[in-house]
Amino acid sequence: MTELPFRQIDVFGSGPFSGNPLAVILDADDLTTEQMVRISEWTNLSECTFVLKPTDPAADYRVRIFSLSSELPFAGHPTLGTARAWLDAGGVPRTPGAVVQECGVGLVPLRHDGASLAFAAPPLQRSGPVDDAFLKEVCGVLGISPDDVVDASWVDNGPGWVGLLLKDADAVLAVAPTAPSGGRWDIGIAGLHPEGSDLALEVRAFFCHDGGVLREDPVTGSLNASLAQWLTSTGRLAAPYAARQGVALGRDGRILVEESDAQLWIGGATEVSVSGTIEV
Repeated sequence: MTELPFRQIDVFGSGPFSGNPLAVILDADDLTTEQMVRISEWTNLSECTFVLKPTDPAADYRVRIFSLSSELPFAGHPTLGTARAWLDAGGVPRTPGAVVQECGVGLVPLRHDGASLAFAAPPLQRSGPVDDAFLKEVCGVLGISPDDVVDASWVDNGPGWVGLLLKDADAVLAVAPTAPSGGRWDIGIAGLHPEGSDLALEVRAFFCHDGGVLREDPVTGSLNASLAQWLTSTGRLAAPYAARQGVALGRDGRILVEESDAQLWIGGATEVSVSGTIEV
């Protein structure tokens, strides 16, 4: 057995244990893909990451991101949580105040200031309208009618997200999905809070991989990044704004969306909740 550094990070929380936990295994270069999958499934978290030496000289580290048995080219809360774990374990970025992550979508820049981290929203790999037949399927999974949807769009920046805008935040919180009979689903739903609220957007995320059980993710960085790109480009929102996610699961995640030099940055709190080693 080999002992490797391990961190469990609470990402996007508004207080202790209120965000989305992430398992991070550092110095993982000698692990096989099969070992990574087995560890990821064992943690039973929405994502588990493995930190490796970079292959791109511009990167500070490379990460492989797993959602149970599925490997993802990019995911948001694992990006922030992995950076926090790497810094906590003594990682020193090439540029002070900035971290460059290498992952399946290429290089992702991050900014850090204390416990707060933010990543640059990566370009969408798929965008545009959702056809009526697929929208009907998605609504069937969510247990809602297509008439409940104000707008829908592909908002895929790696995981495969389709985004649905509902009439308001209360409509988002009222959704009670049904378990799918198979297939892969990556569905994000959002609704605007009333004007003048401290929060601009209510968000929920549902995923099902390999025909398994539909799960809800507590707080989802990649989805919030792509929703921000969609909703700001259509004029429904303007940065800076704050989004909330996780209420239906008893969490209180807060995602901060800012814009700088025509780039959207997705950030929030990152706290080391567990620190130690894992035997592999």
